[in-house]
Amino acid sequence: MRKNSRLPNLHNFGIHLRIILIVNLFAVMTAILYSQQFTQFFSQFTELSTAVQPILILSLVCLYGLYPWLNRLDYQLSLLLIVVLEVGITYLAFVALRPYFAPEFLPNVARACLLAGMVTAIVLYYFNLQQRAYSPAIAEARLQALQARIRPHFLFNSINAVLSLIRSQPKRAESALEDMADLFRVLMADNRELVPLAQEIALCRQYLALEKLRLEERLKVNWHIEQMPPDAMIPPLILQPLLENAVYHGIEPLPNGGEITIHIMRKHEDLEITISNPFSPDKERHNGNKMALKNIKERLLLHFDLEASLKSEASNHQYSVRIRIPRQ
Repeated sequence: MRKNSRLPNLHNFGIHLRIILIVNLFAVMTAILYSQQFTQFFSQFTELSTAVQPILILSLVCLYGLYPWLNRLDYQLSLLLIVVLEVGITYLAFVALRPYFAPEFLPNVARACLLAGMVTAIVLYYFNLQQRAYSPAIAEARLQALQARIRPHFLFNSINAVLSLIRSQPKRAESALEDMADLFRVLMADNRELVPLAQEIALCRQYLALEKLRLEERLKVNWHIEQMPPDAMIPPLILQPLLENAVYHGIEPLPNGGEITIHIMRKHEDLEITISNPFSPDKERHNGNKMALKNIKERLLLHFDLEASLKSEASNHQYSVRIRIPRQ
């Protein structure tokens, strides 16, 4: 669990990409300001980049390594240390490399350090603004709204299915009620932290068991999870809405039902999840499926920035959703 939640995640590829883009944007602006003519811009920018890029790469490497330690410190202190670190790296780089290719329009080390401190402060302020845009109040409201999106028809149909079993199969009805209680306990919980994949799989099995009560042989489920890392951490209630969509949009409209296939495996250093179900364009229901996918993409963005992805496709009467999550 992150202690200093306001500090940008310096282990995240998306954060590093933004830093590179912002710093190079400042380099472009500086080259434009120092160019007397447009033809001078490229030479000025090239000369400036020879000094900026080594400092930038070294800074990202240092920040990546120091992030766990910085993340345990007070937010203001961590920001101050980052600025000091950047100024120190710039000083050392200019002292060591200035005789070889320092730009002429940065005549002394003091000015270079001042610019490095200013750019670092601006970058940190940008991430602070981004954090405020996704403030805990907004993010929590979004997550809670997404987690409470289970369809009313599922609750109504599940209750009816349990009622039909009470007399003929009381044990099965009792087990179904326990599954419902567990499912809604998770839905009503404060689900802001990542959970183990095995826990999410167990919840999905309970959900599918409830759907099996009413759909019976129309619903078939094929799990391929032999290669999954059970301790991988994922956002809670990521898979259950996708399975709910697969049942509601894929299985229910078909008279003979169909099979939902779930593939979960480790691919390189990422976790890859694929859920497939039958798809009939002429029996397509409302656009709730697209809304659910958009909501899940937003949750992945809140948790993992650009390192996670969600893609969906429909072909050959099959609809598939593929999620890639960095393994944690």
